[in-house]
Amino acid sequence: MAKKKATKPAKKAAPKKAAAPKKAAAPKKAAAPKKAAAPKKAAAPKKAAAPKKAAAPKKPRKVNAAFMKALTPSSDLAKIVGADPMPRTEVVKKLWDYIKKHNLQDSKNRRNINADENLKAIFDGKKTVSMFEMTKYVAKHLS
Repeated sequence: MAKKKATKPAKKAAPKKAAAPKKAAAPKKAAAPKKAAAPKKAAAPKKAAAPKKAAAPKKPRKVNAAFMKALTPSSDLAKIVGADPMPRTEVVKKLWDYIKKHNLQDSKNRRNINADENLKAIFDGKKTVSMFEMTKYVAKHLS
């Protein structure tokens, strides 16, 4: 019986070890980062100053010559945008002006264009074309 009594006090002694040291160590850890934080703040503005020097010399943007090349529209396309040679970007702008003026954009799905008689000739006879397909069909009518 004496052996059993000796094991019980040993079990009670183990929890006492963990309680006190953890509370004492916490304030010491909190005090140390305050000193380390001050030098980091001073170093940050030096890094921010370097990108300003790199961004200062800006070069003017070059225009892609392929977009500015004047192209002649076909007779079908000339009914809508005019017969004069013009850049591809201008053709698309005039085509959108025509679509908006005649209210040809689909009311439910705004990505689709409902073709009238003039546009059907450009869109290979299709009644409805998406705005993404439109440029593919227009490209066939430019030379």
